[in-house]
Amino acid sequence: MTTTALGDDTPTPGRTRDMTDRTGSTPAPRPAPAADSAAGAATDAGGDPAGAPAADTLLDDDLTPEQLAARWEAEGPPPGGPWANLGAGLVVTALAAGAVLLSLRMGLGTPRQPEPGMWPFAVALVALVLGFAQLVLGRRGGEGEQFSRHSLLSLWGLLTLVGLVALMPVVGFELPALLLSLVWMRFLGGETWRSAVLFSLLVVVAFYLVFISALGTSIPHLF
Repeated sequence: MTTTALGDDTPTPGRTRDMTDRTGSTPAPRPAPAADSAAGAATDAGGDPAGAPAADTLLDDDLTPEQLAARWEAEGPPPGGPWANLGAGLVVTALAAGAVLLSLRMGLGTPRQPEPGMWPFAVALVALVLGFAQLVLGRRGGEGEQFSRHSLLSLWGLLTLVGLVALMPVVGFELPALLLSLVWMRFLGGETWRSAVLFSLLVVVAFYLVFISALGTSIPHLF
């Protein structure tokens, strides 16, 4: 008599003959697993291949624009609401109004012979218009973000800008502008040292060519 291991359903020659003698017929072979069952198990409910990395584990370069926008929205701070937008608009409007008054005291001159207050006045006027627009449109809430510890970066940026204005009459604009751009790019923007230094040098050169060489403004400068 032929013996087989327990749990082994695979027919053996001896077992087949034994079963044939008892029933008078040969048992049918077990059907092979369907190919489409294996293929269906290889995909998930969303149609993505099984074992594919989740979207939150992929790099930004590997995501589609829709997935990248969803990740940024999930990781970003909650919206600030109308009161936060109103406060931001008031701050911008107040600073811009003060800059306009200071620029007028410095003198504007003419486009061909601008005085020190000409370009600060132009920038402050644009900021003033944007501040008023924020006061009107910001009441709807918009896409503004709540204030958080990351908001302190704006405060550091403002303080370094004040330092630039204070140092320009003493040492010219080249060195303060170089330091300002370097601090903003490296420490506030998180750029590499190479990118920060290269960009800062390009900014200072561009400002010198535009405002000193081309326009001949009276901005304090060393060279």
